[in-house]
Amino acid sequence: MPKKSPEVPAKSPATRVDWTQYMVNDPEAFARNMVRLVEEGGKAWAALIERSEKTNGALSPPSDINEATHIVGEIVRQWWSDPVRAAESQSDLLRGYVDVWNTTMRRMMGEEVEDVAKPEAGDARFRDAEWTSNPYFDFWKQAYLVTSHWAEKIIDDTDGFDERTRQRAEYYFRQVASALSPSNFPLTNPEVLRETFKSNGENLVRGVINLITDLESSGDLLKISQTDTNAFEVGRNLAVTPGKIVFQNDIFQLIQYAPSTPKVREVPLLIVPPWINKFYILDLTEQKSFIRYIVSQGFTVFVVSWVNPDKRLSHKTFEDYMREGIHAATDAVQRETGVEKINIVGYCVGGTLLATTLAYDAATGRDNYNSATFFAAQADFTKAGDLLLFIDDAQLKALEEMMAERGYLDGSRMATVFNLLRPRDLIWPYIVNNYMLGKTPFPFDLLYWNQDSTRMPPANHSFYLREFYKDNKLSKGELKIGGITLDMSKVKLPVYELAAREDHIAPAKSVFISSRLFGGPVDYVMAGSGHIAGVINPPLEGRPPKYQFWTNPDRVDKLEEWLEGAKETPGSWWPHWMSWLKKRSGGTIAAREPGATLGVIEDAPGSYVRAKS
Repeated sequence: MPKKSPEVPAKSPATRVDWTQYMVNDPEAFARNMVRLVEEGGKAWAALIERSEKTNGALSPPSDINEATHIVGEIVRQWWSDPVRAAESQSDLLRGYVDVWNTTMRRMMGEEVEDVAKPEAGDARFRDAEWTSNPYFDFWKQAYLVTSHWAEKIIDDTDGFDERTRQRAEYYFRQVASALSPSNFPLTNPEVLRETFKSNGENLVRGVINLITDLESSGDLLKISQTDTNAFEVGRNLAVTPGKIVFQNDIFQLIQYAPSTPKVREVPLLIVPPWINKFYILDLTEQKSFIRYIVSQGFTVFVVSWVNPDKRLSHKTFEDYMREGIHAATDAVQRETGVEKINIVGYCVGGTLLATTLAYDAATGRDNYNSATFFAAQADFTKAGDLLLFIDDAQLKALEEMMAERGYLDGSRMATVFNLLRPRDLIWPYIVNNYMLGKTPFPFDLLYWNQDSTRMPPANHSFYLREFYKDNKLSKGELKIGGITLDMSKVKLPVYELAAREDHIAPAKSVFISSRLFGGPVDYVMAGSGHIAGVINPPLEGRPPKYQFWTNPDRVDKLEEWLEGAKETPGSWWPHWMSWLKKRSGGTIAAREPGATLGVIEDAPGSYVRAKS
């Protein structure tokens, strides 16, 4: 678990608290709302019971109570095997509680004293001023922080855990610590308590109604609203870069975007996004659209829009996604443009598929690409981040049984997994906002896309998890596609490999290791931020840059060595990549209109992306 940088304790001012804001103003209205709360709560409880009966628990994160109990028991056993060490640890916790109590008492007496524990910078849970100024809420905050820091240290200092067990222990700790934050309880959250008295409890009634609405619109797992879904529509204010569908088959539609310049580069660009999410993360809004940016730079751009599969496509395999996906899309781009060798981009699992395809092509003599670009994509999975928590035989067996019964993996399952990796940011704030404050989530395009989940075919997904995540066969040179054993070192074309520094899905170290598998020239670049914001980081004209990126042309074997010699550049990495790509894209020709050869099926963004899970 990463160590937190020490913080200087802050002084909490002695502030006179206005306790009248925590008093009932209209007892009659408050009583009416409490009756309504009981009525609506009964409806919510009935809906929860119905939802629970429908949920079989497959593809749950590692939350098996037996495993959690075993890990906790092992921690307790190790600490109690050394009584002196255990006593010191308990003394540390007790001392922290005593210090919190003393500072609270002194603050109530009007003294200005230093906090015993302080939240991390950027911890939004404790932004409300009364977490500091009000001794009651400050006590709960500091007691919670002292406890969570103590428990975190216990896990860090426990000996004998292998890396996987330690990761699971940390995962369980995050779930419990996030859930038990005083910000998640009405009686210990100042904002919720103020709103409850101000609205005479109407916020709680609205919150239960919001919960019922979410339950009714969810699949087999509760889908907590993260944004106002009525504010967005694909094709209206999302994914609006002009283009046409020029080819389609059972598993994807191919979008060709309309040119915005009179001349374009001779070599077209094909983008292969992940099928775990929908492609329009690359075309959110005009200001954030990566696709629109590339088009504006004078490129003919094609994008694969994967189908949202149902049980009719349950048999589609990873190999099918290569042959009927990348190969079919490449053939279509070649026919449409008349260009023999194109440039190609793979994002996330789309990049894993692309790496596999390139290795297969190298083994079979196909030579269709000038260059390949990878965004947050892994070919080696030894350091594959938090998702490795969900990969073991027991969980895979349960997942495969569930998918076999249904014929697909429901999109809400993967969405829940990703949310549980960051519960403090992606679960509990929305529970508080929606169900306790009774508010409608703020419209946010990225969160709309995040909730617009897609299903996955069982054969493909099982192969991906077992062959890549569990057994790491592509990196080891053991992966077989079509009976052919693949060797990544045979891939000789130029590669641009983008990682994101804070990516917890495809960690920068994992992407770095993956980049060393290729046999040709590789430009490894690391962007600031995470899996999404690190990639979708447009140039900001007239505004200070939000993030940065790092480059280092030296071929070294370890990421730490690469970082030592890396140059940091403020701003977006997009222009850097564009300069790299233009060198591999030939001269300029007259702009191409979509579908000039293949014809037009429908307008972009197409019908596949609009299908809901």
